[in-house]
Amino acid sequence: MAAISEHPSWPDPNPNPNPNSAPDPPSFLSPLDDEHRPQSPEQSVQDDGGDGDDGTDRGGLDNQPFIESPNPSPNPSLYAVPTPSALTLLHLSFNQDHGCFAAGTDRGFRIYNCDPFREIFRRDFDEGGIGVVEMLFRCNILALVGGGSRPHYPPSKVMIWDDHQSRCIGELSFRSEVRAVRLRRDRIIVVLDHKIFVYNFADLKLVHQIETVPNPKGLCAVSQQQGSLVLVCPGGQKGQVRVEHYGARKTKFIMAHDSRIACFALSQDGQLIATASTKGTLIRVFSTADGTLLQEVRRGADRAEIHSLAFSANMQWLVVSSDKGTVHVFSLKVNLGSTGSEKARSSPEPNSQGVHSIPSFFKGEHY
Repeated sequence: MAAISEHPSWPDPNPNPNPNSAPDPPSFLSPLDDEHRPQSPEQSVQDDGGDGDDGTDRGGLDNQPFIESPNPSPNPSLYAVPTPSALTLLHLSFNQDHGCFAAGTDRGFRIYNCDPFREIFRRDFDEGGIGVVEMLFRCNILALVGGGSRPHYPPSKVMIWDDHQSRCIGELSFRSEVRAVRLRRDRIIVVLDHKIFVYNFADLKLVHQIETVPNPKGLCAVSQQQGSLVLVCPGGQKGQVRVEHYGARKTKFIMAHDSRIACFALSQDGQLIATASTKGTLIRVFSTADGTLLQEVRRGADRAEIHSLAFSANMQWLVVSSDKGTVHVFSLKVNLGSTGSEKARSSPEPNSQGVHSIPSFFKGEHY
């Protein structure tokens, strides 16, 4: 069971339910410039689990007079300013609309814009690494989990980071390592090796937990459509996928493959799921409503490790990447009529209150 601690008071609510609007962008994703100085999380939450100067030593040369030698033979190592060592990449993930992606490193995290590609934000921590970074569209709230050889936070905790305050405003603690985190405007989903926990974002209350087969990759996907939540995770046996329809209050099990599930992807509206097994030869597309196999495509004849699957925004294309160093793009030929009728019949979640259920610490969207 998770232990929860949170900030005693949450800032005023100011959600932006219309993603097409363009309010003034807050500081979270402001472009970097020459004057940028990453801030350290001095006010970050304390770990209750028990678990202007650059600091360069110049050897007092700045305080000594300079004497020119007639035969100068300077020692480069004496005067060279040490450069930072290369970063170690620990994590990569897109935000919900795939307009940005986050990179966790052994010294913090960075946010990048996809088109045009550029780094637009960073946080560097001296104390250690970030193994999971989950964005929530382009707002000021992120979910962080420590990682690497020197984790900045315990790997068994999910830290809710408010970048407007430059500190953590809440945390979720577990008895085992967190494998993945998924965010919606109304839910936080935390993936462990054998369990998945679903929390209400507004008050961090647990609303559901799911038992799964061993899930070291943290496989889990959630829809982003307002009002009705569809969650997909590994089922209770090999090759099985579990689909939770929270709005319709039903659970669907799909026997997708004979081998273990290696990867899957859910469409934004939660109607389609694409799956791949550890063989990596066939990709199958199912309806999440009734589990019907809608299309099957072949990546190749040789065994491959599938790294990622992704639907296009208009659900006309499916992209597959693997350890073969290739990316396959398949045209989708699925009939969405049946899934569309199911979507029309689905009702909002029992506890859903529309935009009023969005937590109060959101500061709006960025450009």
